[in-house]
Amino acid sequence: MDACLADPVRLFSSKPHRYSLRMAKKSKKKAKNKPEGPSIQNIAENRKARHRFEVLESVECGVILRGSEVKTLREGKVSLEEAYGRVRDGALWLVNCDIPEYKQATVWNHEPKRPRKLLVHRRQLEKLTARAREKGFTLVPLHLYFSERGFVKLVLGVCKGKKLHDKRETLKRADAKRRIDRTMKNR
Repeated sequence: MDACLADPVRLFSSKPHRYSLRMAKKSKKKAKNKPEGPSIQNIAENRKARHRFEVLESVECGVILRGSEVKTLREGKVSLEEAYGRVRDGALWLVNCDIPEYKQATVWNHEPKRPRKLLVHRRQLEKLTARAREKGFTLVPLHLYFSERGFVKLVLGVCKGKKLHDKRETLKRADAKRRIDRTMKNR
């Protein structure tokens, strides 16, 4: 007969059994090997936006998509180059974002450049609406990615266009910083 079953005090004792201790140690080791932090899968980034515009603030939005669009995004085929945000009828829309058709979708395919609704909180929408109506400001998509739960998220920036001399100034600053970093590294 098992020693644990024969002794009722040992059956209900607060000390864990040896086997359960071993399993607890193994599960702790497994937990240490997992990467910490959110796992975000990048889809696309609008690199030219940071060169052409000065980003004043950014907002994370959800995107309403069809199934064939999500399949295309999983392949990484999307262009944010000509896309912009627009507030229309009390809702936020992503206009002119090119998501090519998914070849296997046949009849149930989507239009590549259709407007897509963006999901934001009411207060964020009011704030974005006020900023977008000011002269010189525009809503530019900066980054598109899959969140850790599998949802497609878009980082939308409130931007102001840069003049040519501003772009040159930014390039000069970046070049000077690179030189300083190089000299500090060599010393």
